[in-house]
Amino acid sequence: MPYEEIKNVILEVNEAVLTESMVQNLIKQMPEPEQLKMLSELGNEYNELAESEQFGVVISSVSRLRPRLNSILFKLQFNEQVENIKPEIVSVTAACEEVRKSKSFSSLLEITLLVGNFMNAGSRNAGAFGFNISFLCKLRDTKSTDQKLTLLHFLAELCEQQYPDVMKFPDELIHVEKASRVSAENLQKNLDQMKKQISDLQRDVENFPAATDERDKFDAQEQYEKLRMMHSNMENLFKEMGQYFLFDPKKISIEEFFMDLHNFRNMFLQAAKENQKRRETEEKMRRAKLAKEKAEKERLEKQQKREQLIDMNAEGDETGVMDSLMEALQSGAAFRRKRGPRQAKRKAGCAVTSLLASELMKDDALSAVPSKALKSTEAATDGGTHDDSMEMISRSS
Repeated sequence: MPYEEIKNVILEVNEAVLTESMVQNLIKQMPEPEQLKMLSELGNEYNELAESEQFGVVISSVSRLRPRLNSILFKLQFNEQVENIKPEIVSVTAACEEVRKSKSFSSLLEITLLVGNFMNAGSRNAGAFGFNISFLCKLRDTKSTDQKLTLLHFLAELCEQQYPDVMKFPDELIHVEKASRVSAENLQKNLDQMKKQISDLQRDVENFPAATDERDKFDAQEQYEKLRMMHSNMENLFKEMGQYFLFDPKKISIEEFFMDLHNFRNMFLQAAKENQKRRETEEKMRRAKLAKEKAEKERLEKQQKREQLIDMNAEGDETGVMDSLMEALQSGAAFRRKRGPRQAKRKAGCAVTSLLASELMKDDALSAVPSKALKSTEAATDGGTHDDSMEMISRSS
């Protein structure tokens, strides 16, 4: 490329031709200002000079050449630097805005403060007006007597049951995770380097003489303003976060602050999931208990029904027997039942035995009374005994 064309490219800041490596080589091989001044005085001897000296003569006509090349290099590297740190700045900026604008997160902080004051009632920490944001991650350190639940579980369940809108806060803080990965040290280092370059650029812009060449289109001020506003906006937002949450931005870095928020967000979501799982387990146990009680109740009812049925059958049998007996007695059927041969013979034998016994008793009585009385007695006895015997025989038959 001709030397004069290189000069024009530098004056025009033609990024289509100028590359980062090209500018770096120019800066590296550029003669010192004193040498450039001496070469500029050799313009009349241009054809007699060596190529390097001829290049020095042509390029020396550019005002403040080295600062200009440094500014051009900064401009060429600017997009790359921005692409390296811009996502981090954007994440931090967006996270700051989300935290400040999230109503659900603000309500959660109020509920946390209320719960804390209730638990600390009567102590020196009662009636607090606020708390350090790092306290949120310590909520799980306070546990129940059985060590199964934490204060964070209680807070999550309280919000879910009574303040459901608060459960939206994890979705409103979507950039907190990215912001928590921003290294405050590296970001500050890059920002300090950029700040120095901006300061150098600003100084060079102030020292640049008014452009006398139509082709001089270098505009450093615009680039500087973009960087300054971007950096300043991020710093101001984080300072506002410090004022809002009452912490010193100089003592608590961006990484530390958003790491606490990110960890709390994850712990809150985990506690909510564990609460849901615990409720499902309790519901299963409750249903199993109800099913067991129902089955036991049905078993007892069936058993009672069987016992009642047995009692009713037994009572029905007795009632039937008594009814049949009463009916047989009333109708006389009980006395007309046929007996077998052995029963009839046994009954007849009993009747004869009774007659013989009666006769013996009569003989004994006759020996003790007069004959006249004996006759009447015998007559009466013979008639009665005969009739009775006939009646008994008849009944036996």
